[in-house]
Amino acid sequence: MNIREQIAWEEQELWRESQRKKELGMYVNNEKFFYCFEKVVGFEGGYVNDSVDRGGETKYGISKRAFPYLDIANLTLDDAQAIYYKKYYASAFMNLEKIEDKDLCLELFESAVLMGVKTVAQNLQKALNYMNDNGRLYDDLRVDGWIGEKSFKALKKVNPKLVIKVLNGLQFNRLVKIVERNKEQERFFKGWLKRV
Repeated sequence: MNIREQIAWEEQELWRESQRKKELGMYVNNEKFFYCFEKVVGFEGGYVNDSVDRGGETKYGISKRAFPYLDIANLTLDDAQAIYYKKYYASAFMNLEKIEDKDLCLELFESAVLMGVKTVAQNLQKALNYMNDNGRLYDDLRVDGWIGEKSFKALKKVNPKLVIKVLNGLQFNRLVKIVERNKEQERFFKGWLKRV
């Protein structure tokens, strides 16, 4: 590497570090996010590159399939934390900061990491529709995968523990369908069940 390349590389590293610190500042005092992050990282573990895993190369639950541009093998825990915050916790689809119940927040967060944010947002909308007492508590929500003000208002009218049960049922059904479509995925099923 010549001197110009070295300087360019160092400038790039300084910029990356400043971006990382800026992102860290967004959640450094967020107790609910750290609670969710610690639980999910406990489920996910370290580096795996299993050819049968639909996510492909994975580390801390961050998969090559979801993030094809990332160097998964060299992903740090801090990198994973920033990704979890930006792409799952503060996602435009759900914005979990607005979820008051910590356990419901955790359920949505860990499910989003496993199944994708939009799928989980749709599951929450379905769960709320199943629980609206045939429209007496609130009108049916459009199941579009965007959790907005109507969904947050509906959440205030139902028991979060019951919402978690419905979400777990929907998650279980999705996992069963994955295994039914591809029998090789069955070897991951017991691990997935720890999250349901």
